[in-house]
Amino acid sequence: MNPILFRALRNNEIRVHELNYLFWECTTRCNFCCRHCGSDCGIAEREKDMPLADFLAAVDTIPQKERAKNFNVVLTGGEPLLRPDILEIGMELRKRDLLWSLVSNGWLYDDALHLKLVEAGLGAVTVSLDGLEASHEWMRGIPGSYSRALRAINAFARDPRVNGDVVTCVNKRNIGELPGMYDLLKATGLKQWRLFTVIPIGRAASDPDMKLSDAEFRTLMEFIRQKRGEGGTMNVTFSCEGYVGRYEEKVRDGRFFCHAGVNIASVLIDGRICACPNIDRDRFSQGNIREDSLWQVWNDRFQPFRDRSWARKGRCEKCPQWRDCLGGGMHNWHGTCLDALQCHYSQTIH
Repeated sequence: MNPILFRALRNNEIRVHELNYLFWECTTRCNFCCRHCGSDCGIAEREKDMPLADFLAAVDTIPQKERAKNFNVVLTGGEPLLRPDILEIGMELRKRDLLWSLVSNGWLYDDALHLKLVEAGLGAVTVSLDGLEASHEWMRGIPGSYSRALRAINAFARDPRVNGDVVTCVNKRNIGELPGMYDLLKATGLKQWRLFTVIPIGRAASDPDMKLSDAEFRTLMEFIRQKRGEGGTMNVTFSCEGYVGRYEEKVRDGRFFCHAGVNIASVLIDGRICACPNIDRDRFSQGNIREDSLWQVWNDRFQPFRDRSWARKGRCEKCPQWRDCLGGGMHNWHGTCLDALQCHYSQTIH
């Protein structure tokens, strides 16, 4: 797409800011100990699971006549399947004619649970696979997690009732395994594989194995470009984490656009209203469902997400790519930093 036309379309989308995705951090409990985790979840309750009634009350502030046709509630955590009321959650959302989906590590996901979730209205599911067996279990910290993830993927990959995808955090340990992973996932019948690199936050900030060198990052871009050029039944894409310069539209379906706070909101475990759950919640939360109307907050706040002029500083201040990048993804601005944590564009220009 012509960059000038794209910017005009992006600006219009920001002006309209139609809410399409609402993430619900329904638990912070997790049965894994992932070395790249940005939320530092654990099996013990740091925060009690939010009661379903509290979340539904927040959703009900959105007038049905103003709800987007493709409005989707995404259950995330922690590990959402640790909630004993997961099927009840799905049924309550279904009663409201709401689409809903799930992000899971796959440990508890099998054929029997898949059928129950679909009956409760599940429309999409995302499971992580972070390498072949040794690499995946090095990332996830749990023996047997690789076979459980594959079991989950095989449970949903060929089901036409569900939009299933797999996400992979590419790092120094697994970048050489991408061709083998491609063949493995394609054989399951999977239709969508999304790859991303980690932003240096949470546990990943101090782990050198998590960060790709510039050369490794370009290798990743070339892998995705090649696989997309081959066509086939499985769509391989780079995530929406940042602007990638000359690789734009070669590694994803459209040009880079961080939709956080433009089309995406979240209700966090403590009731705070933010955008994607990985964004700095202390810095960018806009309200709390226990005090504010979710719908009113969505319409009247979120200015830091819709006007990114505040991010034009540090390495971004004089960058000629600013109009297309806008400082990268919102999760690239954590803590009190006065600069973007990383710049994918700079990794692609050599």
